[in-house]
Amino acid sequence: MGKRGAIRSQIAPCVLQQTSCVYRAIDLAKAKRVQKWQRDPEGMRLRILEAAKQEFAAHGLAGARVDRIAANAGANKRMLYYHVGNKENLYLAVLEGAYEKIRSEERGLDLEHLDPPEAIERLIDFTWNYFLRNPEFLALLNTENLAKARHLKRSTKVKSMHSPFVEMIRTVVTRGVESGDFRVAVDPVQLYISIAALCFFYLSNSATLSVIFGRDLLKKEARDERLAHMVALVLAALTGKSTADFGKAVASGVRAPAHQPV
Repeated sequence: MGKRGAIRSQIAPCVLQQTSCVYRAIDLAKAKRVQKWQRDPEGMRLRILEAAKQEFAAHGLAGARVDRIAANAGANKRMLYYHVGNKENLYLAVLEGAYEKIRSEERGLDLEHLDPPEAIERLIDFTWNYFLRNPEFLALLNTENLAKARHLKRSTKVKSMHSPFVEMIRTVVTRGVESGDFRVAVDPVQLYISIAALCFFYLSNSATLSVIFGRDLLKKEARDERLAHMVALVLAALTGKSTADFGKAVASGVRAPAHQPV
């Protein structure tokens, strides 16, 4: 073997060794990345759902992009499909999570241990402020209603979430009738729909209504006035009393004559 051959024979093992080290380093880096999300699969799933909620709320189902969701969650599309599934399954998971969150917080209101009028007032206050704190929830509802609840119909969870909540309202109303606080045992579903509608319509249409009536309906004073009005309206319907018995519910700057109910 000549001198050059001897040098090549010495260099070749070194190159192979260095190359092997490089590949091992790459493999280790990949392993660490995989292990990071595999060690906390639930945390990754929650990050994906939160990013998806923001994306669907901002762009709707049609306009939402899986790439943006994955990037905002610190994931990639493979992780997203592994944890949740395709785009429609992800959207349904977000919807179910949104309903689960509000139902969970409603269960913590402890309505069963309050006097019936106070329980209804707390429910209205909670619903109003929950909608204010969670505009994404309203956006998701709008999106799904435009789709005629096509995706929600696939859910095996949502209906079971609502049954205990309806029974909780029914119990409050029944206690109110038995105690003489309420005059009529209204359908708890109708009552909740009315409360949600009073809150939802105001907030979902606040931009146009503010222009039409020349008021900023989202100012704190306007929001407080709206809450007081809703409480007075619902309690007046349940008790048969005047709204005047439940505080000021008249429009700002307008007072009804003393002999007329407000």
